[in-house]
Amino acid sequence: MHTGGRLRYSDKALNERVKELSCLQRIARIAVKPNVPLPSILQQVVRMLPPAWQYPRFAFARIRLDGHAHETPGFQESRWRQAAPIVVFGARRGSVEMFYAPSSPAPGKRPFLKEEQDLIDAVARQVALVVEQRQAQEDKSRLNHQLLHADRLASIGMLAAGAAHELNEPIGNILGFVQLVQKCPGLPPSAVRDLQKIESASLQARDIIRNLLVFARQTTPAKTRVDLNRIVMESLLFLEARCARQGIELVRRLSPRLPEIKADPAQLNQVLVNLVLNALQAIGGPGRITVQTQCRGKAILLAVEDTGCGMTEGVIAQAFMPFFTTKDVGQGTGLGLPVVHGIVSSHGGTIRVDSQVGRGTRFEIALPASRHALPARSR
Repeated sequence: MHTGGRLRYSDKALNERVKELSCLQRIARIAVKPNVPLPSILQQVVRMLPPAWQYPRFAFARIRLDGHAHETPGFQESRWRQAAPIVVFGARRGSVEMFYAPSSPAPGKRPFLKEEQDLIDAVARQVALVVEQRQAQEDKSRLNHQLLHADRLASIGMLAAGAAHELNEPIGNILGFVQLVQKCPGLPPSAVRDLQKIESASLQARDIIRNLLVFARQTTPAKTRVDLNRIVMESLLFLEARCARQGIELVRRLSPRLPEIKADPAQLNQVLVNLVLNALQAIGGPGRITVQTQCRGKAILLAVEDTGCGMTEGVIAQAFMPFFTTKDVGQGTGLGLPVVHGIVSSHGGTIRVDSQVGRGTRFEIALPASRHALPARSR
């Protein structure tokens, strides 16, 4: 009888180990399936866990990842809990948990087997590996997209620079001759008005050419050590009245004693003005524009956030392409954001966009702090 009892126990233990191995194998098969969304994988893993425990009828599983929970149907939480952390690239991102219902026949003090803890640890590691692989794939895809985008911008920049140089001379000639003719005595009023229109159009064309050269980085910034907060305050003085007329609140969140940066003050002013005007047009009525500066590591951040209409992913992908605009004909040249991108790049910085349709847009620029820079004096 004693030998038979040991055999029955061995059979039960063996059956438990088979269930555990089967569970891990099924999870591994799901994890390698391509094009399956991560939430779908986690939900399938959750459903596979209870059958691998001693009392599957009374077991409930939950996987928490980045604040999102995936649970078995009819999930019940109780004091009988077993868990393992999900650690992704050294950072805890969630956990795998098992619970027994209060009506479970499992012993109250130690309801879970040591082998079940080993299993839940293995499941947590496997989930972490899946997340790491997905994150690596996303990073690779994002990097490839950025490289393609940079290549497109470089090609367009070369074309823009060539076109700008070719147009610069004839536009200059037109302006010169117009100004000469305007000095002729006895011009009829209609001719004077026409000449003024030609001059205005030529000046506008020259500004477009100048912006094209900035986008193509054909103009060298006149860099000096500057206080970004001072530039922001001076630039916003010229925009306050326009914001007030439109019923827009202009909020300043400037970090005190911000380290200096090496930059061209006029070009940074152009960046801020372009972004604020872009925000004004995106809001179109009452709203709020927030301008923020911040020190983050070795970078100095300048952010402009609005409560406007927001942008779709398709618009964001083309936002920095020259002549791309969502505005009506005659309302914009499509060079504002490309010029911003060109200036930021020429200063060794980066710019990124976060936007949600109907909620607003945030442009965040990161510029390198000046070497041996001291914090600007408090104002």
